Amino acid sequence: MHNDEFYIEKAKKLFEINTGWGDSGEWTNQDFVILSEKIQEKTNVALSHVTLKRVWGKVKYESLPNTHTLDTLVQFLGYENWRSFKSQNGNGVVPAQPIIQPAAIIPAIEAKIPATQKRPIVVKFALFGVCVIAVIVSVFSVKKKQPVINNGDYKFSSRTVVTAGLPNSVIFNFDATKSPYDSVVIQQSWDKHRQDKVSKNDHQHTSIYYYPDYYKARLIVGGKSVSVHKLLIRSNGWLPMVTQSPVPVYFTKEEAIVNGKMTMPIEKIQAKNVKLQPVPLDMLYGNVRDFGEIYSDNFTFETSVKNDYREGAAICQLSKIYILCEGTAIYIPLCSKGCISSLDLLFTNYYTSGKQNDLSVFGVDFNSFVKVKIETVDRKAKIFLNDKLVYSINQDIVKSKIIGFDFAFQGTGSVDYVKLSNGKVNYRDDFNDTSGGTLTQDLNAKSQESR
Repeated sequence: MHNDEFYIEKAKKLFEINTGWGDSGEWTNQDFVILSEKIQEKTNVALSHVTLKRVWGKVKYESLPNTHTLDTLVQFLGYENWRSFKSQNGNGVVPAQPIIQPAAIIPAIEAKIPATQKRPIVVKFALFGVCVIAVIVSVFSVKKKQPVINNGDYKFSSRTVVTAGLPNSVIFNFDATKSPYDSVVIQQSWDKHRQDKVSKNDHQHTSIYYYPDYYKARLIVGGKSVSVHKLLIRSNGWLPMVTQSPVPVYFTKEEAIVNGKMTMPIEKIQAKNVKLQPVPLDMLYGNVRDFGEIYSDNFTFETSVKNDYREGAAICQLSKIYILCEGTAIYIPLCSKGCISSLDLLFTNYYTSGKQNDLSVFGVDFNSFVKVKIETVDRKAKIFLNDKLVYSINQDIVKSKIIGFDFAFQGTGSVDYVKLSNGKVNYRDDFNDTSGGTLTQDLNAKSQESR
């Protein structure tokens, strides 16, 4: 490989090291979504996850990335620009494997012996033998094969300690005794930072999950994912919380559902010794459960929301409505009208950023509730605000089972109602009690579909 192709491959390797995520050949769509967010956080430039997948060869694309994309990628790695990266990383040609010549080594070794000392022939033969052995060892070390790792040699399963509710511990059962390495890795989710190294001779490991969601747990041997299975961490109805690391601050449903709305007044937050300034908190209302056969490519979702806090650093009133799906998500952003540059929107595989595209339609007046409606039919989506069509998506929507909702408010906020339907599955919650809403399913239609 020559020129830019060589440097792109080198940059990819540096990304694997920088992120700590290992072989990028195994990165998932969600990995590229997260990487897109990380790049924007560090460089203040948005590269969509689709663009990144093109660079990594996950999406077919005939031409090389443009200079803007390349500049942004290496700026994330700490370089000034693409030209600087190239100048500091070789001449663009992959070096051939050096060949060690015994005839060249012998004079070099002999040169270290004073000329006044006479060397008997046996010494020269000994030196020659040492050099030959060095060459053989070098060649075999280069050609040494990595251990073969067969997925079928490993077992990996899990169970939650409680059926629903947070926090929730998960007990992982595994058999990795055939690993060629002393230790293996259990990864809790798509987040490669949530990894625990365990002995290959152990058979159980436990982890705590603090947020309801759909997770993919992995058993990793020698950097290779040998077993993956899904984990649905249910919330047991609505779960209000202040998101923070390492443990969120939880509230009860009874504290949050008042007078037909889900809301969390500032006084209740402060009563938990949580500060809203100088760094504003994020208030989250989550609900993860089995909604039945309803998918991201064909549904209608309706709600009405309001951000209730606009003090200090929370002046933008950033808010997001998440529809959680298996392995992906949908999120719709809202904020005060002057802050739309900070927004981004995700709809399964479709992503766009307010720094590169006009998302001003999602700038709203939070002095009153804002009605939000999302419709998808045949992998095409429409988004309505206050009964007005404001955004359409006609590409990249994938089919994935819907498993929950999150409402995230910078500061705090309120939700008036939630409705989800596809004509066969119908869920509604008007927050008149703490039961978590009503869910009905057309079992006859479901049975006919399965046939």
